[in-house]
Amino acid sequence: MLPSLVQPTLSERAYTALLDAIVTGELAPGDRLRDQELATRFGVSRTPVREALRRLEDEGLVESVPHAYTRVAPVRPDRIADAYPVVAALQALGARLGVPHLTPDLIDQMERHDAERTAALRAKHVTAAIAADDRFHDVLLGASGNQEIKRLLERVMPHIRRLDLLHFEALTHETDPTPDHAEIIGACRRGDASTAARLVERNFLLLGQQMATVLDPQ
Repeated sequence: MLPSLVQPTLSERAYTALLDAIVTGELAPGDRLRDQELATRFGVSRTPVREALRRLEDEGLVESVPHAYTRVAPVRPDRIADAYPVVAALQALGARLGVPHLTPDLIDQMERHDAERTAALRAKHVTAAIAADDRFHDVLLGASGNQEIKRLLERVMPHIRRLDLLHFEALTHETDPTPDHAEIIGACRRGDASTAARLVERNFLLLGQQMATVLDPQ
């Protein structure tokens, strides 16, 4: 008998909804996650919710103690310190592979996304600024054509974005935390993949340094 296609679809929907709620802070660190309540909320059975929770636990966004509780995982500075260099390296590799395949239209898209990000920052529209920043870097990742980089980033980036949203005010209090975009675009227009990769890596490492200061101001 062929396996049902309905259950994985429901599980994926539950996973996506829970991931979004955790990343945006709708479900805060430490919030309890009860599968029956979540199943009712999403209009599904408990099975796909449990599958989604197991997947999120494997990714470090949920933690549980058997027969005690399941909850949104707290933010752990040591894990975040490890995550930023990984993201920086993967994004840099995406840039190195992507720049040779950029067209003028794609570079124009990067400029538009950067302008959208700048406008959102000025208006203090948190989610819009972060979404525009993701679109900016996604142009390079898409041009790279490397699906494995995207898959690896999908596992790590939710941790980064959750922190961005939780600490956006502190990160943007004095300066734009991503000042390198204009230089990245310039390197892309010149077809200079090495410089673009170095600037992208610096971009994310700088964010990591700023986040470390926010999490541990000492």
